[in-house]
Amino acid sequence: MSSKKHDSVFDDVLSSFDETPGDAPVKPGSRFLKRSTAIADRLTGEREEKVLQWVDPDTCRMWERHNRDYALLNDHNCRDLIDGIRAQGRQEFPAIVRRLSGDGPAFEVICGARRHFAVSWLRANNYTQFKYLVEVRDLSDEEAFRLSDIENRDRDDLSDYERARDYAEAIRLYYGGKQRAMAARLEISEGWLSRYLTLAKLPDEVVSAFASIRDLRELHARTLKPLLANPKERALVIAEADRIAQDQARAKDGKGALVEPAQVVARLKAAVRTPKAKTPVRQFRGPVEDTGIVARRSGRKTILEMPDTISRASAEAAFVLFLDDHFGSQ
Repeated sequence: MSSKKHDSVFDDVLSSFDETPGDAPVKPGSRFLKRSTAIADRLTGEREEKVLQWVDPDTCRMWERHNRDYALLNDHNCRDLIDGIRAQGRQEFPAIVRRLSGDGPAFEVICGARRHFAVSWLRANNYTQFKYLVEVRDLSDEEAFRLSDIENRDRDDLSDYERARDYAEAIRLYYGGKQRAMAARLEISEGWLSRYLTLAKLPDEVVSAFASIRDLRELHARTLKPLLANPKERALVIAEADRIAQDQARAKDGKGALVEPAQVVARLKAAVRTPKAKTPVRQFRGPVEDTGIVARRSGRKTILEMPDTISRASAEAAFVLFLDDHFGSQ
């Protein structure tokens, strides 16, 4: 067998190994060396094999600790992904799953809730040819948490509050409540982590005051934290939060407008704000005209105001009344 024919045979036999769509064309015969190296890497344990499968999304369930609230997904906030998959003719990037044993779903989704929803929606809407692309991995729960966090940390479509709840549960389950250990493991600053843990501690009543948990930001928690530290102020904040939640519920029923996040925070802050004392104002009128002098306190000063149209006689009479009131009559 000639050398070229020999390489051609091995190209055909090894063509199924580590083939990636879109790879650049290679010179004849060079694929054999590439595949041989790949096989050697696998045998020596220096290369981790990825197991990709096209599956029915119905054979998958969300991991119970998935950091995205699947119930919040819909065809509107997943429209970009739905349209992308439909245009490409397939899902381009695999979801990360773990294999399950026993009866029921075969896989547990660690990363890829939006992709799962998009493919499921397409299949339910006359695009039954689509399947869910998954990469099967063997992961511990802590590894699954870190992988999910890394994938979604910079995504705007994952809300601050969803991330905060995920962190609060993870620090309890995997890091013994130790913030420093968790921050080191995730390679983030303790200060950054602390802000999200503070968000996760907001009372349920305050969370319910927002129209959606996606409206609730880490900055809101920082603003409200001082108000919740004092028991008396905390009670006032929660009482106002309950009233706002009722307003939100009525708005969702078509009765009025939703209370925007900035308005929610403003109302909660106003609930504990001490009203400013009104500036004392006295008016002194002479016997001739209704118009007179207005005396207004401003700190340790008294400011006198009178209209330009006041007559001299009226101004003098009003001023005498002011002097008697201020210094006492003689």
